[in-house]
Amino acid sequence: MAATPDELFAALDALGIKHATVKHPPVFTVEQAATLRGEVPGGHTKNLFLRDKKNTLYLVVALEDAEIDLKGLHRTLGASGRFSFGSADLLTEVWGVTPGSVTPFGAINDTQGRVTVVLDAAMMEHETLNYHPLINTMTTSLSRDDLIKFLESTGHSPRIERVSGAPSGPE
Repeated sequence: MAATPDELFAALDALGIKHATVKHPPVFTVEQAATLRGEVPGGHTKNLFLRDKKNTLYLVVALEDAEIDLKGLHRTLGASGRFSFGSADLLTEVWGVTPGSVTPFGAINDTQGRVTVVLDAAMMEHETLNYHPLINTMTTSLSRDDLIKFLESTGHSPRIERVSGAPSGPE
């Protein structure tokens, strides 16, 4: 059974992680989330749930306006062949969220450690970062250091890599 936002908040509290949450109408895309900019300060993000040719799973987290070369990203991350997006069923099974609610907080549900979390270095330059707390009717803010603390507490030590603006190079 996937964790609820209240269970996530309790886990953050237990770790001593300061967080703030704003409720809002459901947002499914970066464009829809842009309407919240006046209410929620900090770096706003997008999350890509990906799988490589050997079905190794990745969550790539970057700033909402980051340009990511999906055709060449597998080389940057050392994955097996090009990435494709993980299916909605796989996302729900492994990460415990639905499309439109993808978030690094889903690590709380991946007790088998199936997903490699990759945080874009450019995003990590922001002190405060914003993510859905497992559902897309809220946005939760926390510090970048506390994001790492949370991920490590779930067994997902994140890779911090420059994935935005990365050159595509040869196939």
